[in-house]
Amino acid sequence: MALSPPLYEGKAKILYPTADPDVLLAHFKDDATAFNAQKRGTIREKGEINCTLSSHLFQKLGEAGIPTHFLAQVAPQQMHVRRVTIIPLEVVVRNRAAGSLCRQTGLPLGLPLEPPLVEFYLKDDALGDPLLTPDRLQLLNLASPSHIAQMQALALQVNQWLSDFFKDCGILLVDFKLEFGLNRDDQMVVADEISPDTCRLWLKDETDPQKRILDKDRFRQDLGQVEEAYRQVLTRVLGQAAAG
Repeated sequence: MALSPPLYEGKAKILYPTADPDVLLAHFKDDATAFNAQKRGTIREKGEINCTLSSHLFQKLGEAGIPTHFLAQVAPQQMHVRRVTIIPLEVVVRNRAAGSLCRQTGLPLGLPLEPPLVEFYLKDDALGDPLLTPDRLQLLNLASPSHIAQMQALALQVNQWLSDFFKDCGILLVDFKLEFGLNRDDQMVVADEISPDTCRLWLKDETDPQKRILDKDRFRQDLGQVEEAYRQVLTRVLGQAAAG
């Protein structure tokens, strides 16, 4: 079936309209980017893996009472989602120190963070997706204080559920990024995707700092075996989802 012209194309997905104005078709691409698209490449079968992972995790979150934009996976690389107005903020939840937090603070890699750290970043590649202080959040007025509080509360709920789920998969959820949107009823929902592109995932019982990595850091750091790592996450998630 021929697709309509896309409404939006990002680094990882293309959004198409459907016959229902409230429903969009999200197509997951195999394209890989890092460092605000300064590094580009392709990860074989990434679109299918990330679409399937996100579909299963969104479905499980919905069953746990956490609202998302997900409706159904309709093809290996495609899902139907509710149309939402995306809030141009990225919400990052950190359970352990890694990535930019270590680079900017000197904290040792893997340091447990209790309670988890919740950070807001401006969703703007041209500006480098800067970290926002509470005062800057208020100054930019991209979301109301009530919506900011809702995003923080939902992010922590997602973190608790994902952490427990991944732990049962033998995976440590180090940190992850979420995006949120408002549906036509002005309800805050989790949007975008949940995958090795947006999560930092380590094998729980692996001590080697490179072998344990199961996420896009393998692409960022040129560690190789990127597809195998993504596929391992999918295998473990589907196995745990079936068991649960």
